[in-house]
Amino acid sequence: MHIDRIDGRILAALQLDNRLTSDQLSEIAHLSPTAVQRRLKRLRAGRVIVGDVSIVSPKAVGRPITTLVSVTLERECAQIIDRFKRSIRTTPEIMTGYYVTGETDFVLVITSKSMDDYEDFTRRFFLENPDIKCFKTMVIMDRVKSGFAIPIEVDELEDA
Repeated sequence: MHIDRIDGRILAALQLDNRLTSDQLSEIAHLSPTAVQRRLKRLRAGRVIVGDVSIVSPKAVGRPITTLVSVTLERECAQIIDRFKRSIRTTPEIMTGYYVTGETDFVLVITSKSMDDYEDFTRRFFLENPDIKCFKTMVIMDRVKSGFAIPIEVDELEDA
Protein backbone atom coordinates (compact mmCIF):
# COMPACT_ATOMS: atom_id res chain seq x y z
CA MET A 1 0.00 0.00 0.00
CA HIS A 2 1.35 3.43 -0.93
CA ILE A 3 1.80 5.87 1.96
CA ASP A 4 2.38 9.51 1.08
CA ARG A 5 3.43 12.51 3.21
CA ILE A 6 -0.15 13.29 4.23
CA ASP A 7 -0.67 9.71 5.41
CA GLY A 8 2.67 9.99 7.22
CA ARG A 9 1.55 13.12 9.09
CA ILE A 10 -1.72 11.46 10.07
CA LEU A 11 0.04 8.29 11.25
CA ALA A 12 2.69 10.18 13.20
CA ALA A 13 0.03 12.24 14.99
CA LEU A 14 -2.19 9.23 15.79
CA GLN A 15 0.72 7.31 17.27
CA LEU A 16 1.21 10.09 19.81
CA ASP A 17 -2.50 10.47 20.58
CA ASN A 18 -5.10 8.15 19.06
CA ARG A 19 -7.90 10.29 20.50
CA LEU A 20 -7.33 13.14 18.05
CA THR A 21 -10.54 14.15 16.29
CA SER A 22 -10.96 14.39 12.54
CA ASP A 23 -10.95 18.18 12.92
CA GLN A 24 -7.62 18.09 14.76
CA LEU A 25 -6.13 15.68 12.24
CA SER A 26 -7.38 17.81 9.36
CA GLU A 27 -5.33 20.73 10.69
CA ILE A 28 -2.23 18.55 10.93
CA ALA A 29 -2.72 16.99 7.49
CA HIS A 30 -4.01 20.16 5.78
CA LEU A 31 -7.10 18.31 4.55
CA SER A 32 -10.82 18.44 5.25
CA PRO A 33 -12.12 16.23 8.08
CA THR A 34 -13.97 14.12 5.47
CA ALA A 35 -10.76 13.55 3.51
CA VAL A 36 -8.98 12.56 6.72
CA GLN A 37 -11.73 10.02 7.49
CA ARG A 38 -11.38 8.52 3.99
CA ARG A 39 -7.62 8.18 4.48
CA LEU A 40 -8.08 6.59 7.91
CA LYS A 41 -10.54 4.10 6.45
CA ARG A 42 -8.04 3.23 3.68
CA LEU A 43 -5.15 2.90 6.16
CA ARG A 44 -7.20 0.57 8.36
CA ALA A 45 -8.46 -1.49 5.41
CA GLY A 46 -4.87 -1.80 4.15
CA ARG A 47 -3.73 -2.97 7.63
CA VAL A 48 -1.33 -0.05 7.98
CA ILE A 49 -3.26 0.83 11.14
CA VAL A 50 -3.79 -2.52 12.87
CA GLY A 51 -5.36 -1.30 16.12
CA ASP A 52 -6.19 1.60 18.38
CA VAL A 53 -5.10 1.04 21.98
CA SER A 54 -4.64 2.75 25.30
CA ILE A 55 -1.45 2.00 27.20
CA VAL A 56 -2.37 1.00 30.75
CA SER A 57 -0.03 1.10 33.70
CA PRO A 58 0.37 -2.48 35.00
CA LYS A 59 0.89 -1.13 38.53
CA ALA A 60 -2.39 0.78 38.39
CA VAL A 61 -4.34 -2.41 37.69
CA GLY A 62 -2.61 -4.58 40.29
CA ARG A 63 0.10 -6.18 38.15
CA PRO A 64 3.27 -4.41 39.36
CA ILE A 65 5.73 -7.17 38.40
CA THR A 66 6.84 -7.14 34.78
CA THR A 67 9.32 -9.69 33.48
CA LEU A 68 11.20 -10.18 30.25
CA VAL A 69 11.53 -13.90 29.57
CA SER A 70 13.61 -15.67 26.95
CA VAL A 71 12.35 -19.11 25.99
CA THR A 72 14.25 -21.87 24.22
CA LEU A 73 12.21 -24.69 22.74
CA GLU A 74 13.24 -28.33 23.01
CA ARG A 75 13.65 -28.42 19.23
CA GLU A 76 12.67 -26.24 16.32
CA CYS A 77 9.97 -27.78 14.20
CA ALA A 78 6.93 -26.13 12.68
CA GLN A 79 4.40 -27.95 14.89
CA ILE A 80 6.12 -27.00 18.14
CA ILE A 81 6.66 -23.39 17.06
CA ASP A 82 3.05 -23.00 15.90
CA ARG A 83 1.73 -24.61 19.09
CA PHE A 84 3.82 -22.28 21.25
CA LYS A 85 2.72 -19.22 19.24
CA ARG A 86 -0.92 -20.21 19.86
CA SER A 87 -0.29 -20.56 23.58
CA ILE A 88 1.29 -17.08 23.67
CA ARG A 89 -1.73 -15.56 21.91
CA THR A 90 -4.21 -17.12 24.35
CA THR A 91 -2.37 -16.36 27.60
CA PRO A 92 -3.51 -13.05 29.12
CA GLU A 93 -0.45 -12.64 31.39
CA ILE A 94 1.75 -12.34 28.27
CA MET A 95 1.61 -8.74 27.08
CA THR A 96 3.95 -9.19 24.12
CA GLY A 97 5.58 -12.16 22.44
CA TYR A 98 8.31 -12.24 19.81
CA TYR A 99 9.64 -15.18 17.79
CA VAL A 100 13.33 -14.28 17.44
CA THR A 101 16.65 -15.40 16.00
CA GLY A 102 19.75 -16.14 18.04
CA GLU A 103 20.35 -18.28 21.10
CA THR A 104 16.73 -18.18 22.24
CA ASP A 105 13.54 -18.84 20.28
CA PHE A 106 11.04 -16.47 21.89
CA VAL A 107 11.10 -13.33 24.03
CA LEU A 108 8.04 -12.59 26.16
CA VAL A 109 6.90 -9.65 28.27
CA ILE A 110 4.80 -10.92 31.17
CA THR A 111 2.97 -9.11 33.98
CA SER A 112 2.21 -10.58 37.40
CA LYS A 113 0.49 -9.57 40.64
CA SER A 114 3.48 -10.70 42.74
CA MET A 115 6.56 -12.90 42.58
CA ASP A 116 4.48 -15.75 43.99
CA ASP A 117 1.99 -15.19 41.16
CA TYR A 118 4.85 -15.23 38.64
CA GLU A 119 6.20 -18.48 40.13
CA ASP A 120 2.75 -20.07 39.76
CA PHE A 121 2.65 -18.87 36.16
CA THR A 122 6.08 -20.33 35.39
CA ARG A 123 5.07 -23.72 36.78
CA ARG A 124 1.87 -23.74 34.73
CA PHE A 125 3.13 -22.22 31.49
CA PHE A 126 6.81 -23.24 31.26
CA LEU A 127 7.63 -26.16 33.55
CA GLU A 128 4.60 -28.25 32.59
CA ASN A 129 5.26 -27.76 28.86
CA PRO A 130 7.43 -30.56 27.42
CA ASP A 131 8.19 -28.44 24.33
CA ILE A 132 10.23 -25.96 26.42
CA LYS A 133 13.89 -26.70 26.96
CA CYS A 134 14.58 -23.72 29.23
CA PHE A 135 13.53 -20.18 30.05
CA LYS A 136 15.37 -17.26 31.62
CA THR A 137 13.69 -14.43 33.48
CA MET A 138 14.74 -10.82 33.86
CA VAL A 139 12.65 -8.75 36.27
CA ILE A 140 11.93 -5.25 35.01
CA MET A 141 12.95 -2.70 37.63
CA ASP A 142 11.53 0.39 35.86
CA ARG A 143 9.45 0.87 32.72
CA VAL A 144 11.41 3.70 31.13
CA LYS A 145 9.42 3.84 27.89
CA SER A 146 6.33 2.04 26.70
CA GLY A 147 4.54 2.32 23.41
CA PHE A 148 4.12 1.15 19.89
CA ALA A 149 5.08 4.30 17.97
CA ILE A 150 7.12 3.65 14.85
CA PRO A 151 9.28 6.52 13.55
CA ILE A 152 7.76 7.89 10.36
CA GLU A 153 10.10 10.02 8.28
CA VAL A 154 7.50 12.27 6.64
CA ASP A 155 10.20 14.13 4.64
CA GLU A 156 11.21 10.85 2.96
CA LEU A 157 7.67 10.11 1.74
CA GLU A 158 6.29 11.28 -1.59
CA ASP A 159 3.76 14.10 -1.89
CA ALA A 160 0.13 13.14 -2.34
